[in-house]
Amino acid sequence: MAVAIPSPTLAVDHVTSPDVADQLAQDFSRFVAQHERMLLGFAQMIAGHRADAEDLVQTALAKAYLKWGRLHRDDFDAVAYIRRIIINEHHSLWRRAFKRREYATEVMPEVGVEDIHPDDELWEQVMELPPRQRAVIALRFYSDMSVADTADVLKCSEGTVKSQTSRALTTLRGHLDVDSVVGEGDRR
Repeated sequence: MAVAIPSPTLAVDHVTSPDVADQLAQDFSRFVAQHERMLLGFAQMIAGHRADAEDLVQTALAKAYLKWGRLHRDDFDAVAYIRRIIINEHHSLWRRAFKRREYATEVMPEVGVEDIHPDDELWEQVMELPPRQRAVIALRFYSDMSVADTADVLKCSEGTVKSQTSRALTTLRGHLDVDSVVGEGDRR
């Protein structure tokens, strides 16, 4: 996915020097090149479909770019900030979709190509989890974040992260044949 970067003056209107604006634009481009694939994978875990994930990442990066002059500091975790934007955008999409009314038609829409291999049972079960549990699983196990970092990104307590993780894992264990996912020697 290629990110279209807007004019640097949009993002750094508080900076008067064109050299500084160009430097910030280059820094942002390097940041995107370094983190885009990971952010896209995270967004796909949240959204479930690659096209939706690409839209979420595009929106999140566009919003981050507009604030890049303030975000691009050593003491600020821009990746965590962008993950939070992705989660917020996904929730906003669900809220908007819930408000829309759908009507039955005589002709069914064409079914798109599945983004996920159909026999990937674990992935299918993760996508069935409630959005909050899916976000916790994506952050904890896909992004390999700690409980504290996950709580910070989701703006909730560590206890909530632990309980949501436990509920999600219990649900997944109940729906999956554990022996098919984890080898006999790996179970404890």
